[in-house]
Amino acid sequence: MSAAENAHLVHRFYKALEEGAYATVTDMVHDDFVFYGQIDTPRPGAEGFLAAEKRNVEAFAGISMTVERTVADDDQVGAYVIVEGDQTGEFNGIPPAGSHMRFSMFNLFTFQDGKIIEKRAHYNTLDIINQLKR
Repeated sequence: MSAAENAHLVHRFYKALEEGAYATVTDMVHDDFVFYGQIDTPRPGAEGFLAAEKRNVEAFAGISMTVERTVADDDQVGAYVIVEGDQTGEFNGIPPAGSHMRFSMFNLFTFQDGKIIEKRAHYNTLDIINQLKR
């Protein structure tokens, strides 16, 4: 796939997460997929990644994951994403209080055989927690 096609797949990936279309996300990732939520903490396989994402997505009503910008080069795509929603479920041990959450994250995707084989996420969890505790 071309760099542009990979960037398009990243947009589809976030739209599927936003819609809770987890089977679609599973189809987008390689059998050898690895997620890094922190720089040196690998989570191999789509199942573990999706279990965590499902908890996060379902904790916020009307969650939006807007890809503001992508930068694509060969088999990698960087994506700057704005995530926003109102807390209606527990998040990281914080009970729902209807708080609004908005944060940005940067993700680096690597592709192999037309699928996402690696996703590295960088965001500030403390910022999210502070928003929910207000």
